[in-house]
Amino acid sequence: MAKRGNSEGSVTKRTDGRWMARVSLPDGKRKSYYGKTRQEVAHKLVQAQKAIADGLPLAGERQSTGAFLESWLSDSAAQKVRPKTLRRYQELVRLHIGPEIGRIPLPRLTPQHVERMLANVQAKGSSARTVSHCRAVLRNALGHAMKHGQIARNVAALSDAPQVPEREFQALTPDSARRILGAVQGDRLEALFTVALACGLRQSEALGLRWGDVQLDTGSLTIQRTLQRVNGAFAFFPPKTARSRRTISLPVPVAASLRRHALNQVEELLSMCESWEGSRWGDLIFTDELGRPLAYYHVRRRFYNLLRLAGLPKMRYHDLRHGAASLMAAQGVPARVTMEILGHAQISTTMNIYTHVAPELQKEAAERMAGVLWPEVGAGLGSKLVSNPPQTLARGQN
Repeated sequence: MAKRGNSEGSVTKRTDGRWMARVSLPDGKRKSYYGKTRQEVAHKLVQAQKAIADGLPLAGERQSTGAFLESWLSDSAAQKVRPKTLRRYQELVRLHIGPEIGRIPLPRLTPQHVERMLANVQAKGSSARTVSHCRAVLRNALGHAMKHGQIARNVAALSDAPQVPEREFQALTPDSARRILGAVQGDRLEALFTVALACGLRQSEALGLRWGDVQLDTGSLTIQRTLQRVNGAFAFFPPKTARSRRTISLPVPVAASLRRHALNQVEELLSMCESWEGSRWGDLIFTDELGRPLAYYHVRRRFYNLLRLAGLPKMRYHDLRHGAASLMAAQGVPARVTMEILGHAQISTTMNIYTHVAPELQKEAAERMAGVLWPEVGAGLGSKLVSNPPQTLARGQN
């Protein structure tokens, strides 16, 4: 009898009533798959043969979901995501996903297992956003397993997604924005907060800026990197997405604020002399008194204190970025232009912020619409129509 070739297989029925499929491996060994029906083991055989032909690992009948996730985190996710994101993935697997479904064999994982896991995570007090992140991480990992022929379907994608309430934020009015600028005026980091509010930079983008990225004469700024703190050490990374690598125009007052900041930094350099470490970090624009990178918590604490001293309500540093978007919406800047300025990957992100413009701005928009649709009477008729709709419309007639 001729020797069976690589990836050739057979399907037989065992004496105990179960079906068995066997496939020949490239190293001469054979792997067996078992099932209750011939169709079940035949499907497993086809999947194994395809994996061997593609040079991919075979699905392990006994590999647990937890063991797979640990392998995925170290071998795949670690190569594709940023350190901060990887730490979040590891945290979700360690605290939530692993304890719930880690012992279940990977090929036997079902959508019901995933939905039960999500329900249990939420029942233990986790936020809806954390529950959603758990499903997203598992869906990502199982997508990798499916791509490599380790499973036949992505059960996380088939599970029902949890409802996540939309994160609300307070749209800034021009008056509120000017009060914030007044609160930070004269502070050592005035230029940082000014750039954040006027240009909508992410904190990691602003803290990663070097003087070579800014052209004050022409009034432009280029985002080329981000600064993050990883395991207690500062490190530079590429911008978040391809669209995040961008050049934007600077309002004249922002350029003036940066010029003042540059003069102050020169004075600090001269006073520190040998202690100045700015050149080591590539001459960052925003540094501490010794020219070293700024930690996010230092910036956040300083911003909170400035708001408190000015009697303004507490807000996140990131709200300055949202504020920039809402102000652009209020001034009629097209969403596509705002998207390019902020470096959003998708226009839907920009539009979500545009829907949160302040009520008084919506009123202004209504008055403008009234002026366009009823020019003979202007906005007055528009307001009257809002409070007293025509009877035909009130009755729902078209």
